[in-house]
Amino acid sequence: MPIRIPNDLPAVKILSGENIFVMTEKRAITQDIRPLKILLLNLMPKKIETETQLSRLLGNSPLQVDLELIHTKSHKSKNTSEEHLLAFYKTFDDVKDRNFDGMIITGAPVELMPFEEVEYWEELCKIMEWSKTHVHSTFHICWGAQAALYYHYGIRKYPLEQKLFGIFKHRIDYKRSILFRGFDEEFLVPHSRHTTVLREDIEQHPELRVLSSSEEAGVFVVSTRGGRQFFVTGHAEYEAGTLREEYLRDVAEGKSIQLPKNYFPDDDPKKRPRNMWRAHANLLYSNWLNYFVYQTTPYDITEIK
Repeated sequence: MPIRIPNDLPAVKILSGENIFVMTEKRAITQDIRPLKILLLNLMPKKIETETQLSRLLGNSPLQVDLELIHTKSHKSKNTSEEHLLAFYKTFDDVKDRNFDGMIITGAPVELMPFEEVEYWEELCKIMEWSKTHVHSTFHICWGAQAALYYHYGIRKYPLEQKLFGIFKHRIDYKRSILFRGFDEEFLVPHSRHTTVLREDIEQHPELRVLSSSEEAGVFVVSTRGGRQFFVTGHAEYEAGTLREEYLRDVAEGKSIQLPKNYFPDDDPKKRPRNMWRAHANLLYSNWLNYFVYQTTPYDITEIK
């Protein structure tokens, strides 16, 4: 089944060229199917890139997904045009009276700031609180995961001595987790962050479980026992060239930045990096959609609470 996204969203042309089955709104209204309602709170500066990356993964599933986009109204985007936001994005006020089968809250490049000093922190807290009663399962990514662990459970983030930057091996800690059904014993995930959360802090909360981790990158996926919330510290959604763009950007700005680990062939930034995590990224999102959204969400979406 396809992912349903707005007719003129830039992702439509990109994903159609990759043989991802995309259904526009015009065609979707002719089908008598109850699609999964997924809400994406996009906090990333380059919103078009992020919405395309996540649409690609959500669209690689046998389920029909109806994706809606929102952004924070308390922050003015500097990297995405006002025209794009007005055409394709809503604000929380537009959706707060509705229920959703699933929600994704992305990361944001504000991780070195205290949470309370982030411009849209108060608005984000309202959205995260609302998600507990209006969303069946919420998937938090990178800074979004750290923010949610802090808001819901008081779990701190800690600065790293050096940016965690590259592609790292991961293992499954909780073998019975169906989020990782079909995964290999080791799999790769990109990380790009300056802060981390600690396993010992998470394990003080019996309602949380560490599902996956990495010797180098630390905790990767944490969930609540019922799967209503997932906290994912890495960027499985990244494309092959995403870390390269981050690296070249920092070099051009004169920042002290190391090469992404295990990324460029022969550690040569002139060589094209290869995507070695795509299969597991697709499986991660399809498992979330299938086992934690589709199979357990009420058919009557108004019954979500």
